[in-house]
Amino acid sequence: QHDYYGSFFLITAHEKHYYQVLALVFAVKEINKDPNLLPNTTLGFNIIDTHISDVRTLESSLMLLSGQRLAVPNYQCHEDLEMTETTEEKENKYICQCNSLQYIITCGPFDPILSDKVHFPSVYQLAPKDSKLALGMVQLLVHFNWTWVGLLITDNARGETFLWDNREEMARKGVCLTFMLKIPPNENYSLFPHSEVMGILHATSANVIIFYGSDNVVFDWEFEKEDYLSYNKVCITTSQWDFSMRPNTLLVESFSKSLIFSSQRKEIPTFIPFMRAIKPAKYPEDIFLKTFWSLFFPCPLNEKQWKEEDCSINTSLEMLPLRNFDMSMSSRSYNIYNAVYAVAWALQQILVLYPWKLHSFLRNMQFNNNAGDQVSMDQKRIPMANYDIINFVNFHNGTEVLVKMGEFKSHVPFGEDFSNHENYSIFYVLGNEQMLTLHSVCSESCGPGYRKSPCEGQAICCFDCIPCPVGEISNQTDMDQCIKCPEDEYSNKERTRCLHKMVKFLAYEEPLGMTLTYTALTFFLLTVMITGVFVKHQDTPIVKANNRTLSFLLLLSLSQCFLSSLLFIGKPTSTTCLLQQTIFGITFTMAISSILAKTITVVLAFKATRPGSRSRKWVGSRAPISIILNCCLIQVILCGIWLLVSPPFPDADSHSEPEHIILKCNEGSLIAFYFVLGYMGLLALGSFTVAFLARNLPDTFDEAKFITFSMLVFCSVWVSFLPTYQSTKGKIMVAVEVFSILSSSAGLLSCIFIPKCYVILLRPQWNTQEWVNHKSYARGKHHSKAFPHAS
Repeated sequence: QHDYYGSFFLITAHEKHYYQVLALVFAVKEINKDPNLLPNTTLGFNIIDTHISDVRTLESSLMLLSGQRLAVPNYQCHEDLEMTETTEEKENKYICQCNSLQYIITCGPFDPILSDKVHFPSVYQLAPKDSKLALGMVQLLVHFNWTWVGLLITDNARGETFLWDNREEMARKGVCLTFMLKIPPNENYSLFPHSEVMGILHATSANVIIFYGSDNVVFDWEFEKEDYLSYNKVCITTSQWDFSMRPNTLLVESFSKSLIFSSQRKEIPTFIPFMRAIKPAKYPEDIFLKTFWSLFFPCPLNEKQWKEEDCSINTSLEMLPLRNFDMSMSSRSYNIYNAVYAVAWALQQILVLYPWKLHSFLRNMQFNNNAGDQVSMDQKRIPMANYDIINFVNFHNGTEVLVKMGEFKSHVPFGEDFSNHENYSIFYVLGNEQMLTLHSVCSESCGPGYRKSPCEGQAICCFDCIPCPVGEISNQTDMDQCIKCPEDEYSNKERTRCLHKMVKFLAYEEPLGMTLTYTALTFFLLTVMITGVFVKHQDTPIVKANNRTLSFLLLLSLSQCFLSSLLFIGKPTSTTCLLQQTIFGITFTMAISSILAKTITVVLAFKATRPGSRSRKWVGSRAPISIILNCCLIQVILCGIWLLVSPPFPDADSHSEPEHIILKCNEGSLIAFYFVLGYMGLLALGSFTVAFLARNLPDTFDEAKFITFSMLVFCSVWVSFLPTYQSTKGKIMVAVEVFSILSSSAGLLSCIFIPKCYVILLRPQWNTQEWVNHKSYARGKHHSKAFPHAS
């Protein structure tokens, strides 16, 4: 039988480290009882306490090399197999540097520095890499919409790596840090401003705090100060920052919303029964157990006063609350358990027990432990870590439990309810009302209808909510940009969805279109009636005065002007768009040129009365007809060029009114349109000027004065039309043009023909040759006195 005392575990004086010692004892006892593993061989162990001291750590390493209680540098007299297993991250580096000839198995968190096989060829790490831990934590934050968090890390290489990974992933997922604090290592811990930092934790607006680092550093904080710690904050940490084995002064209630990322592991079925059976009476030689028992049970600290029977009666580790002791195996205890089995299996495979051959066996060691998990000493074979998300729950009755809230798997894609497809995911198996209702954001989410506007000089998680402008929507929360609606849609008042625009045009059925239609038809019928009156009384003096042919042409053109306005009403088509402006321009040109011809006729008639005047040959129908034809020909040429170069066409205006698509006729060429209007304006101005100059000429029926008034009305209407036409959009613009056509045409009809109809119908005695001769004689006599040189 061979006894090997080659496995030395360095632990601290913290109570939780004794919990890890129990895992070591359990593994050693289990192996020693297994007849198939190391038969006829008993494993043993020595324990050395470093007290979290760098000096004690170095001293312990030298003691291991010398094999004695004294630390002798550069001396080794230990003939047995030496293997060191460490539990603390900080101790790993010192021990690995001093004991470079030994085989060292680290059970603490994975350290990338120790994975360098050039400097540490005989160091083995059981913990899996936690490179995906930052991804899992950020994904948890995103799931609960916690975008405003604080971060506390230890000021070492592992803390810096975690900070780098977290910042990169947080930036990708839109999570912001409101503060980041680094906790110094133990040797500088006394210089750390505890009160100032605890004040930051209390005053911060973030309701979620992430803790990451060595537990012996973080937990040395004065968390018993209730004034600093808020009950409304969630703590997210890892399993290495244990909540068990803490002194009673710890404010456990403050961590009732704590979420712990714990490496996934299977339960060892025989571990809890082993823990139930542990009592000082069963292991009287265990001085650590006596000290531990005295902390939680009524037993004296003085060993001389100890009575194992009294201290063991009605006491069990199972009776301790979760804050003091957890019966289940922790992640680090699980690593220690696997480390012991790794050593045992390596020894099992050694046929010749020489230390220099153990390395090859450890390097290739791979086995399944009693829980069914695969254990490997080759870091390349260790799979990426998967994590259970544990919620530390403290019920009102004082019961404390660790509840598995979900899990994070490194190699499982997102579910169908996630938008992206990266190679990790979180599956939540237990809802938590407190977690779902807790908010930890810098700015409240922008609801549908709003977009985020970053606040200058602040983190991306701090923003203002700006309503979407007209024509744009946001149908999700926290949208960076509003979505523009298609051309044929508009945004509702809430700016949450796009609605189809209603097609709109100046229709005959609507009140405005109906009013304009009735007005146009009324004036058209009135024009027809006046024409009938003039035809019936065409041989009377008032009709024959100033060329009745011109009067009939003017009435014809005015009737066409009234009818041309109907082309502007109704749904625009290619035909109506081509005819609208051309018919309007030509008919109005005919009307104005007819008035111009009538005015010139008045002037010529007056001049023809002078002896020897050459104007006599122009008096008659030849000159007026020539004027009308030439004026209309110019307008026809302008309209023809317009139609050839850039003709009007049907168009849909979706911008003038947000909720409507307005169908209208696009002029095609605004220059051509204004040329047509300008030419008519030039004719109107000429007619007005000639009529104004001839207003005092002798005329039986005051034709020149009536023409002056009519052209004054006409010019006033169209001068008002131009700015109004430019300032309106949609069907109102069309209505303005129709109104201008009707009002100007009605002005010409009223000022020129209504007085004549009054004489024909109501004062027939004025419409006789005797009256005309009498009035002409009176006007001539008056004119001779006023202008003696004219005779």
